[in-house]
Amino acid sequence: MEEFRIKNRRDFLKKSLYGSIGAASLSMLPAEVFAKREQVKIVILHTNDVHSHVDPFPMNDPKYAGLGGVARRAALIEEIRNQEPNVLLLDAGDIYQGTPYFNKFGGELELKLMSKMGYDASAIGNHDFDNGIKGIVNQLHNASFPLLCANYDFSDTAMNGKTQAYKIFEKDGIRIGVFGIGIELEGLVDKRMYENTRYQDPLVKAAEMSILLKNEKHCDIVICLSHLGFSYESKKVSDVVLAKESRNIDLIIGGHTHTFLDKPMEYSNRDGKKVLVAQVGWAGIKLGKITFVVERSSKKKKVEGSSLNLSEFHPQI
Repeated sequence: MEEFRIKNRRDFLKKSLYGSIGAASLSMLPAEVFAKREQVKIVILHTNDVHSHVDPFPMNDPKYAGLGGVARRAALIEEIRNQEPNVLLLDAGDIYQGTPYFNKFGGELELKLMSKMGYDASAIGNHDFDNGIKGIVNQLHNASFPLLCANYDFSDTAMNGKTQAYKIFEKDGIRIGVFGIGIELEGLVDKRMYENTRYQDPLVKAAEMSILLKNEKHCDIVICLSHLGFSYESKKVSDVVLAKESRNIDLIIGGHTHTFLDKPMEYSNRDGKKVLVAQVGWAGIKLGKITFVVERSSKKKKVEGSSLNLSEFHPQI
């Protein structure tokens, strides 16, 4: 049985690397059933800092034995999509670097697998520059989803025009605006890797994006995909700082610090309104799930979230 699972997992990876990218599986629940309801449920699934971990950790790993793996994540995502009609799947960056898959294929496999799972958008992490600007550009054709970053100015690089500051999704009449924010690269990444990328103040750009998405684009939910890091003892800008200094942001999905949160943390923004900050560690060990319930008429929102453990899923892939 174990030999069968290994063989089929290899077939799955081979098809993902060399075959055509399949479209995301669609829910079989009729949308018109939900359209008649006063409340709309939106489910946000999220990952961060997967770091090229395609396979589960080996069983002799001292800390994460047998945990993670793309096959389990794909199975769980498909199960949730079969139950829920309005799902977004997002990542907060550091897709690359951490296993021989990246060394061998340069990010091709990671992006193809994310596309096959139906990711809707991703932020850009500092390790996503590990093959340089050209390394990112050369692999972008393997991604069926956009890379979002509002505070990196790529105009003087080969990445110019290859990313988006934000993207708006509409689910059952509810508008969800998602924008990306990246960490300062100087001192963290070799200058040769990010070239003339110009870093812009994340608090200023986040404010601009949230005002745009909320007031001009009339989004009902505003999400920031952040690779700033959860929190620091220093005054360095983090997700917690961003949440407290923000307006109009409902949810910050974070990365970089590999912080395992069992559920999103709540903070009050500058207007005294609730902002959630979520992060699910690293290496694809867990999948974040955040559920918004939005009233159509008033646009009032209720939200709850959790971190799902993939270890219970054993797909025959």
